[in-house]
Amino acid sequence: MRMITFLLVGLTVHVVFFISIFDIYFTSPLVHGMTPQATPLVPPASRLVLLVADGLRADSLYTLLQNGSSRAPYLRKVIEERGTWGVSHTHVPTETRPGHVALIAGFYEDVSAVAKGWKENPVEFDSVFNESRHSWCWGSPDILPMFSKGASGDHMYTHTYPAGEEDFASTDASRLDTWVFTQVKTFFESAKSNSSLKASLLKDRNVFFLHLLGIDTNGHAHRPMSKEYLDNIALVDTGVAEMVSIIEEFFDNDGRTSYVFTSDHGMTNWGSHGAGHPSETLTPLVAWGAGVNSAHKVTEPQPYDDGYLQEWNLQHTRRVDVNQADIAPLMASLIGVPFPLNSVVKMTQKKETTLSFLFTPYQPLTESKQAEFTHKARILIQLEKYEDAISLCQALISRSLEGLVYYHNYDRFFLGCSVVFGFVGWTSYVVLVILKTHASLDRNPSLLRQTPSRSLARLCMCVTVGITVFLLIQRSPVTYYIYCLLPVPVWYSVLKESGTLTDLIRSAPSLPLWKCFCYFVLVAFGIELLVVSFFHRAMLTVGLTSLSLWPFVSSLFGRAKVRALSWSLGCLCLAAFPLMPVVGREPNIHLVTCAGLLTLFTSACYLWSSRHRTPLHLSDRPQFVAQMLLVAVCAYVPSLTHSSLQQKQGLPLLNQIISWTTLASSLLVPLLSSTRIFHRLLSIFLSLTATYLLLSTGSEALFPPVLSWLMFVWINIEQEAMLAQGVSGRQELSTIDFSANIDITKMRQLKLDDIRRSYFFVFFIITAFFGTGNIASINSFDPASVYCFLTVFNPFIMGGLMMWKVIIPFIIVMCTFETIQVATQLSSRSLFLIVLVISDLMALHFFFLVQDYGSWLDIGTSISHYVIVMSMTIFLMLLSVVTHTFTSKRLLLWRRPKMHFT
Repeated sequence: MRMITFLLVGLTVHVVFFISIFDIYFTSPLVHGMTPQATPLVPPASRLVLLVADGLRADSLYTLLQNGSSRAPYLRKVIEERGTWGVSHTHVPTETRPGHVALIAGFYEDVSAVAKGWKENPVEFDSVFNESRHSWCWGSPDILPMFSKGASGDHMYTHTYPAGEEDFASTDASRLDTWVFTQVKTFFESAKSNSSLKASLLKDRNVFFLHLLGIDTNGHAHRPMSKEYLDNIALVDTGVAEMVSIIEEFFDNDGRTSYVFTSDHGMTNWGSHGAGHPSETLTPLVAWGAGVNSAHKVTEPQPYDDGYLQEWNLQHTRRVDVNQADIAPLMASLIGVPFPLNSVVKMTQKKETTLSFLFTPYQPLTESKQAEFTHKARILIQLEKYEDAISLCQALISRSLEGLVYYHNYDRFFLGCSVVFGFVGWTSYVVLVILKTHASLDRNPSLLRQTPSRSLARLCMCVTVGITVFLLIQRSPVTYYIYCLLPVPVWYSVLKESGTLTDLIRSAPSLPLWKCFCYFVLVAFGIELLVVSFFHRAMLTVGLTSLSLWPFVSSLFGRAKVRALSWSLGCLCLAAFPLMPVVGREPNIHLVTCAGLLTLFTSACYLWSSRHRTPLHLSDRPQFVAQMLLVAVCAYVPSLTHSSLQQKQGLPLLNQIISWTTLASSLLVPLLSSTRIFHRLLSIFLSLTATYLLLSTGSEALFPPVLSWLMFVWINIEQEAMLAQGVSGRQELSTIDFSANIDITKMRQLKLDDIRRSYFFVFFIITAFFGTGNIASINSFDPASVYCFLTVFNPFIMGGLMMWKVIIPFIIVMCTFETIQVATQLSSRSLFLIVLVISDLMALHFFFLVQDYGSWLDIGTSISHYVIVMSMTIFLMLLSVVTHTFTSKRLLLWRRPKMHFT
C-alpha cells in the first residue's frame, strides 16, 4: 500500500511539473475583446482569391527545367510580367494546421494547439475569412472546418471532398486538386443563373479560398523529386490559369480581383515536414491583380545572398520576402476588411494583475516613450519626410514586438523558480527515502520515532497562507497556485527526514568513500553524456562503446569470458544504429525481410540450445511454433505491400487484416505462454518483433533483434556480477518463474553497484528512444511506415502507430529490467527509485536548457527535450506496472476438468 501511495504521489508531482512547461512556455499569446482595426484607405480590390498549394516547396516552383522552360509557365509569366513574387518564410512546426493559421489568421499558433485539435479551434482566433462579407472555400475536410467553426454569422461556405480521398496509395493524388478546380468552375457556372448567389458574389469584401492538397499527398507518397509530385505542380499551374480566366470573365474583367498563391509549408527530399530545414520553411509567394505592384525589373544586386535568385534565374525581377503571418494583413488590406483580431497587447493586462510596486514596465517602450514615438512620426509626416517616418514606424514596430514578448513572458522567471524549487525538493526527498528504507545505515534509536516539530508545521502553514494571499492579489490562474504551493509539502517532507541525514553522517566512517565518489563521478559523467545525446545521437555510440569495455575493467571477463565477449559484441553492434541517418533513408524492404529471418534464427537457436536446460512444455510448443510462423509472415507482408503500392494497386486487404490482427494480439499472445523467465521473454520478443516488422521500412527493423540479444546477455552477466560481489543465494536463471511468490526475507539491501544497474537501464531506455530515429523531430515521421495498416490520411491513427513503434523497444528494455530485479534479489522499488533520481536530474538539466531566443527550431528543440524526459519519467512509472503484469501474469484459455470419484 505504501508503494502504491508513493507511486501515486510521485506520478502527481511529475504530472504537475510536466504541465508547468505549458503554462511557462506554451500559453496562447492572444488577448480578446479588442476593437476592430482596418486601413482607412479605399481598398483596391473587391474580392480576393487565395490559392494554397499544400506542401509546395519554393524551389520546386521556381527552378527551371533543364531545357530552360518552367513546369509552371502561367505562374512564371505572372512573376515576370504581372505580379510580385518572393519567399514566404514559415515557422516551426512546419505542419498544415499552424501554416494555415499563420496564413489566414495572421499569428503563429502556440505549439500546444497542435495537440488540442486538428479540425477545430483549440483557442478562439479571428481570421480574414471571418472578417470578410462572404467566404467560399473548397478543399480538404481537415482544414476548412477549422476556420468555419466558431466564425461569426453564416457567411462562410465550405465544400470538401470525403476524407477517404486523402489516400497515400492513390494512383493519382492530383485528383484532389482536379476536384477543387472542377467544383469552382461549376460554382461560377451555376452563379450565372442564380440571381441571389450572383448578387452576393458582386458585393465587395469577398474571399475565395482554394486548398490544393494533391502536391502534399504526392510528396508524402512518392517524394518531392518524383514525377507524380512535379507533374502535380504543372496540373496546379494549369488549373490556376483556368480559374483566373473563369473569375475574370464572370466579373467582366473589372480589375477588382486580387490573387495570392502560396503554400503552408514545404517538404524534405524524403517526403516529410515539420522541422526547420529550408526545404520545409521556404515556400513560394506570388501575388497579382488589384492592389498588387506589377513585376519590377531590377539591374542592381538584390539584398538576398542565399543564392536562390541565380539558381531560379530570377535575379532580374524584384523579389519580396515576407514572414508567413504577414500574408493575412496583406489580404485584409487588399479588400478593406479589419485585420484579424488576434491582438497580443499585453502591457495593460499585466499591469492590472500585478502589484504596483512589483510591476516593471518594458523600459525601451514605456508609455512616455510610446507618446514620443507617435509625436515624432506625425511631425515627419507633416513635413512630408515619408521615408524617415516609415523608418521610425519600423523601429516602433520592432520594439513593440520585443515588448510583447517581454510581457508575455513576464511571469516566466517566477514560475520557473517555483518549479525548480519543487523539483529539487522532490529529488532530495527520493534520495532520503532510498537512504532510509533501502540502505544499510547506522540507525540512531533516539531519532527513529522522532516526529516533526510543531514549529516546522506552523512555518509551512504560514508560508502557504502567504503564497495564497499573494496569488489572490495578483489574480493569478489556478495552475499558479499548484506550482507555487506544491514545494511547501515537498520540502516539509524533506525536513521531516532530517534524522536520515544524521544516520548518513554517523555511517560515513564505515562507508567506502573513495568508491562512492568514483561511482557518483561516473554517473554524473554518464548523465551528461545522455543529455548531450539528445542533441547528438552519435554520443550514444560513444556510450555503447564505453559500456562494451565494462567486463574488461571489472573482474567479469575472468569469470565468464563467453558472456563478457557477447556483451562487448552486442554493445558494438547496437552502437552502429545511432550513426545511421534519422531521416532521408530510402526504403529497403530487403532489410526488413532479413530482420525477420534473423529473429527466427536466433529464436530457433535458443530453443534448440535450451532443450535440455529449460525444455518447453508440450502445451507451450504450438504457441511458439505459431509465433515464429507469424514472424515469418510479418517479414514478408511489408515486401508484398511495398510491391503492390509501387504498382499502384493499393493496399491488399489480406495484408491489412494480418497487420491489424498482429497488432491487436501483440499484448495478448505472450500472456498465454509459460511464466518461466526465458520462455516468457522469448514470447514477448517474438510478439513485439512481429508488429515492429510491419512498421518498418529499412534498417530499423534490425534494431529489436540486436537490442534483445544485448538484453539477454545483460540478464546473464548481472548474475556473474552478483557472484563477483559475493552475494550469496543466487538463483539459477533457468529456474526463475515470474509468477512465483517473492520471499521478502531474501530481498537484499542496496549496494553501490545497483547505481550502475539503474544507470544502464536509463541508458538503454534512451538508446531505445533515439536508436533508430528521433520522434522529437516531426519530419522524421515517414508515412510509408504505416502503409501495411492504412494508406488513407489519418493523423491520429498514423501517429498512434508510430508511437507504438517507439514503445516496443521500451517494453523490451523494461521487461529486461524487471527480470534483473528478480534475478538479483532486489526489491523493484529500490532500483526504480534510483532510476527516478537519474531521470529527474536529467529533466532538471533540460529545464535549465529551455530557451526563448534564437531560431524557432532551437526554441522548439529545447522545449521538446524537457517534455520528452518528463514524459519518459511519467511513462516509466506507468509502464513498470504494465510490465510487471506482462511478465508475471498468465491467461489460461482452457482448464483440465477435475475428475470426481464416488
